[in-house]
Amino acid sequence: MPITNQQVTGHAFLRPLYADPYFPDHVVDQGKAILLRLCERIEAEQPSEPAALYVLTRAATEEFNLLEAEFEAAGSEIETVARESIAADFWSIASAYGFTDADVEELIADRDW
Repeated sequence: MPITNQQVTGHAFLRPLYADPYFPDHVVDQGKAILLRLCERIEAEQPSEPAALYVLTRAATEEFNLLEAEFEAAGSEIETVARESIAADFWSIASAYGFTDADVEELIADRDW
């Protein structure tokens, strides 16, 4: 399902990670794919309240938890810059879909990073 939200399609996800050679692009690409799948799920399921959105973002957060091993295998990790970038992109997604009052900590509540 192609993403239709113009704010999302025009957003450069994980830009700080792509700009820093510490983060391997092939692993960052996997993180970007997680975020895009989240957008697809939001568009498909159309959550109407923050609690329903948090269910979707928690699933995406779990995917990032698993991605940590890929970062480590590539000699990197989800550290401060990555955590902030990922959290900011979760909030950007929530905002793009009308959840401007979403709590960023709730969006990524199940994170291990």
